[in-house]
Amino acid sequence: MPKYKYRAKKGPDEVFEGRLEADSQEEAIEKISQSGFLPIGIELMKTEAKDSSQVTVNKGRFRVKSREITIFSRQLASLLKAGVPILHAINIIQEQSENRDLKSVLTDVYNSVKEGSTLSSVMSKYPRVFPSLYIAMVRSGENSGSLPEVLLRIADYRAKEDEMISRFRMALAYPILMACVGIATVVFMLTFVMPRLMGIFSNIGKELPLPTQILIAISQGLREWWMWIILGVIAFAVVAKLQSSTKTGKVSLSIFSLHMPILGNFVLKSELSRFCRTMEMLIKNGIPILNALETSIPVLENEIIKNKLYTSYKDLEQGGSFGKSLKDADLFPLFMSNLVIVGEESGQLEDALGEIADCYERDTDEMMKVMSSLLEPLMILVMGLIVGFIVISMLLPIFQINLMVG
Repeated sequence: MPKYKYRAKKGPDEVFEGRLEADSQEEAIEKISQSGFLPIGIELMKTEAKDSSQVTVNKGRFRVKSREITIFSRQLASLLKAGVPILHAINIIQEQSENRDLKSVLTDVYNSVKEGSTLSSVMSKYPRVFPSLYIAMVRSGENSGSLPEVLLRIADYRAKEDEMISRFRMALAYPILMACVGIATVVFMLTFVMPRLMGIFSNIGKELPLPTQILIAISQGLREWWMWIILGVIAFAVVAKLQSSTKTGKVSLSIFSLHMPILGNFVLKSELSRFCRTMEMLIKNGIPILNALETSIPVLENEIIKNKLYTSYKDLEQGGSFGKSLKDADLFPLFMSNLVIVGEESGQLEDALGEIADCYERDTDEMMKVMSSLLEPLMILVMGLIVGFIVISMLLPIFQINLMVG
C-alpha cells in the first residue's frame, strides 16, 4: 500500500508531520480528518524510509499486568466516548502510564496509528500484551464503528476474569500459609528438638517403641540427607515444569485434572464458563460463530476440552449443528448442549451462552467457597495428626522410664 507524508494542524498553532498508508490521496486526507486533525499538505513518498520517531521495542519481553490492560481499555473507551480523537487518547494514556513496558508499547501503537495502521493490526504485534481475543474484539469494533462500546465490554470481561482469579488466590492463601508454617514446625522439631532427646532415649537400656524408632529414623534422614532432599525436590519441580510444557504433558495433566474427585467437576465448569462467556461476547459484537469459536478455544487451558471443541468447530464448518456436536462429544453436560441447541434453533445463541456462563460461574463460585471452608479444617486436622504423632513418639520412652523407676 502506498505511503504518504503529510502535514496537519493539531490545534490553532501546533503543526506536525506524519506518515500513513492509504490507497489514494483522497483516502489519506479522509484518514487524517477522522483522526481529528486538519490536513494542510500531503505528498506520496518515493522511498519508505523508517520514521526516526519510531520507537524500537523488543516485542517478545514485556511485563504488563492484566489489570493494567483492563484499565487501559476502560480509559481509552472513556476518552473515545467523550469525543477525543484516538491518537490524542492513546497519547494521553501513554503519558500517564507508570509501567515502562506499557509506555513503550503505547508509544509504538501511537506512531503506527499515526502512520495509518489500524489499532488492531498494531496490537497484533504484541500477543503477550494483547491476546487474540482482544485483537478480534478491537477489529470488530473498528469495522462496526463501535470501538468505545467494544472496549468497555472487553474491560468488563477482563475485570470479571481478574476478580475470579483473585478470589481463587484468596481462597488458597490461608491453607497454603498454614501448610508452610506446619511444615516448618515439623522440620524444626525433627532436626533440632529430636536430636537432644536421643541421648536420653539411648540410656533407657530397653528397645524403644516402634513410633519412636520411626521418628528417630526420619530425624536422622533429614539431618544427613537434607541437601539431597532439597535437590530432589528442585529436580522434580524442574522436570514437572518441562514436562507440563510439552504436548504429551499437557494432555496428561488435562486428563488428570478432569478425573480428580470433586475438583474435576470444578475444572470442567470453570473452563466452560470462560468459554461460553467469551463466545457470548464475540457473537454479540457481530463476529460470525465460526470465527468466534476459533478465537474462543485458545482461551482455554485444558487440552481435552480444547480438542473436543475443535472437533465441534470442524463439524460446524461442514454445515453441522454446534449443539448436537457438543452432545455427541460425551464430555459436555447435557444442560449446556441442550441449551446451545435451543439457542441455535431460536436464533438467540448468544443469550443461551450467557445463561450457561452465568449458571456455571455461580456453581464454581459456590464450589470454591465450599472447598475453601473445608480445606482449612482439613489442614488443621492433618497437621494436628502429624504433630500429635511426633509428641506421642517423644513421650512413649519417657513413660517407659517412669515405669522402670516406679
